[in-house]
Amino acid sequence: MPWRMAVVVVLVGGLAAAGGYWFGTRFSKLQGTAREAGSAGAGVAAGTATKSRKILYYRNPMGLADTSPTPKKDPMGMDYIPVYEGEESDAAEAATAGHAGRVRISAEKIQKLGVRVEAAGLRQLEGSVRALGRIEADERRIHAIAPKFEGYVERLHVNVTGQAVARGQPLFEVYSPELVSTQREYLIAIQGANAPNETSDEARRGMRELAEASLMRLRNWDVSDEQLATLARSGEIRRTLTLRSPVAGVVTDKKAVQGMRFMPGEALYQVSDLSSVWVIADVYEQDIGRLRTGSRATVQLTAYPGKVFPGAVTYVYPTLRAETRTLPVRVELTNPGGQLRPGMYAQVELALADSARVLAIPADAVIDSGARRVVLVQVDEGRFEPRDVRLGRRASDYVEVLEGVRAGEPVVVAANFLIDAESRLKAAIGAFGRGSDGGATGTQAGPSGAGRPAAVAHRAEGIVEGVDAASGTVSIHHEPVTSLKWPAMTMEFKPANAALLRQFRSGATVRFEFVERGAGEWVITAVEPVAAAGRAASAGPAGH
Repeated sequence: MPWRMAVVVVLVGGLAAAGGYWFGTRFSKLQGTAREAGSAGAGVAAGTATKSRKILYYRNPMGLADTSPTPKKDPMGMDYIPVYEGEESDAAEAATAGHAGRVRISAEKIQKLGVRVEAAGLRQLEGSVRALGRIEADERRIHAIAPKFEGYVERLHVNVTGQAVARGQPLFEVYSPELVSTQREYLIAIQGANAPNETSDEARRGMRELAEASLMRLRNWDVSDEQLATLARSGEIRRTLTLRSPVAGVVTDKKAVQGMRFMPGEALYQVSDLSSVWVIADVYEQDIGRLRTGSRATVQLTAYPGKVFPGAVTYVYPTLRAETRTLPVRVELTNPGGQLRPGMYAQVELALADSARVLAIPADAVIDSGARRVVLVQVDEGRFEPRDVRLGRRASDYVEVLEGVRAGEPVVVAANFLIDAESRLKAAIGAFGRGSDGGATGTQAGPSGAGRPAAVAHRAEGIVEGVDAASGTVSIHHEPVTSLKWPAMTMEFKPANAALLRQFRSGATVRFEFVERGAGEWVITAVEPVAAAGRAASAGPAGH
């Protein structure tokens, strides 16, 4: 019916309108809630951003006077380090307090840098000195066979150098007219002394004196008692004399040739007893003060890997070698098996002992520029101060401190070079603008000295020709350095610290960065090895 259909349509429309109204109201509420939540989140984020530190600029990781408003890398590929708001005032505060090089580092950065500290303390500097040595024959066991009369080499029993001989073994036979005539004279004198009674006593006494003189002459010529007894018993004059080895050993020199003529005192053979040998070690001048006779020594040779030969220091020579500034030290070793042969090179470790306890710090804590020695002292949590120190004796891992550090003060032993670089940069930034005219000074007023220009870094690539651990220097043959207009040449550089020095190996190809810390003083601040393939592929001059 038409009116029923109209009622159904009206009811459906009303329900649809009511549902739409309810859905629209609910959706509007949900949108409002979302907007409120979004506003609240934005407010929290804004608050967090407000509380986070603001980055002012980025500084060079090697401490050079170079900053950037945006993140970037230095020529060695290292990221520039951010400087946050508030940190820039540390340098000025430190300069005002008289500590221009003091630096503050956050706990997070300390952890990233791997900073480690160790307290300075009293200790015995018991260590050892390593030196290069060489095996030599014991001079007291070398015997020369030199006839004391003129003659000729009649026959050789030992005819090669290096042959082992026993004590009393025949070496060679000689003929000497003087030797023959002396034997005849001796026999005639004996016969005259033993003549019948009709010979006068005076004549017999003269013959006895002549026999004694001839016998003494033969003995002085090293004719053995056995040969003399045979001569007196048989009455037979021998044409040749056999010379024998006085010791058991090795023929280390032979000049005798069959048929040659020799003069009195001419050494024809040299026999060395090698049952005991010497090791002559060259010790650097800086280590000789604590060497003593009787100190323990251990010797290792390349020929016998892993084998250690024990010995003792028996003599410290009185004079240095001017060419190498080293002092020879003698170590005696027994050599029953003949393994130690003269001429061998040896690695010698000499024990050093000192009963006195001295103030010492780890050797890795010292930053040595050649002209100055600096350590970084932790004066407070996260605060470090560079100090000049005067050093004394050294052990294997520790060094004596005479001035600059007190007992109990913690010194940085790892990442100290990075902290030192940051200290220098902050000192320079703190001093910037405090010149006498109120303008920028453009100089560095940190631990390296006020009024000095900031160091400029240069880069080069080369081959390590030598490493001198005693003086802390390396010799490098480098390619041309365009930033300094240098040609390719060999120069001596000084790594900034001991850890950097240990990265150099003779014959290795390296890429390194260096600065001039003083007039003509070139200090390496960074190094990385260069593979052979990488070196072949590299092109272009070094430097920038």
